[in-house]
Amino acid sequence: MAFMLLTEMPPPPGAVELAALRAGARAARRNACVALVASLALLSAAQVLADRSPREHAPTLAALSLAIFAAALPVLAVTQYVWGRRARRVRHRERELYAVARSGRARPLTRLAVAAGWAVTLLLGGSLPQLLRRAGLESAATVLTWAVEASAVIGLTAGVSFLLWWARDAVGMLTRAPRPAGSPGDPWDPGPGARPRTGAALWTGAALAVAALVGARAHLWEPATGWVYALLTAALVCGVVTDE
Repeated sequence: MAFMLLTEMPPPPGAVELAALRAGARAARRNACVALVASLALLSAAQVLADRSPREHAPTLAALSLAIFAAALPVLAVTQYVWGRRARRVRHRERELYAVARSGRARPLTRLAVAAGWAVTLLLGGSLPQLLRRAGLESAATVLTWAVEASAVIGLTAGVSFLLWWARDAVGMLTRAPRPAGSPGDPWDPGPGARPRTGAALWTGAALAVAALVGARAHLWEPATGWVYALLTAALVCGVVTDE
């Protein structure tokens, strides 16, 4: 009854705008997660299939793996930049309206998971020169080897910088004073708790399928080719049909 009475009142200044900002941040988060899942699933599956393919089909699948990797890097960078930018706008607006932002206790884990996704993507890219050589694409393998060696230093520097920044941010969040319970909620944007949680199961399924494909690429297990296609399909479908 209290909720119904509140929603019948006009929203306070900025509440509608904040609800729209939160919806945009959720959509950006979903797009970034779908891009990460799709990139890892497609890249690892293509490399597994290229590694097993007959010699006459190996160059095509190796070139496909290279094309997926080349497309994945800018897509991941753009979608995650948009996600971060929209999330910062939400936190900034929450502080303006409520003098406090929503609890971000899961933020360090989310950032660590995204960084792990980047690390796996780069490791898969680092295995491409060997795959191209086995497929007979020696010139492309040589050029890519130079690029991988040059990016390895950049990636290592970025990884160390991220770990230092992440540790500082995580320690700061743990030692920060607790925020008031329920703030800054409002009846016009009840938050994720009021929406169906079927997305969690789908994201878990996508993550397990991606982990299985990456494990197959790392030769931790040797699934049949049919299983590779099934896992790829499961990862893509679970990622695409999620509503949050």
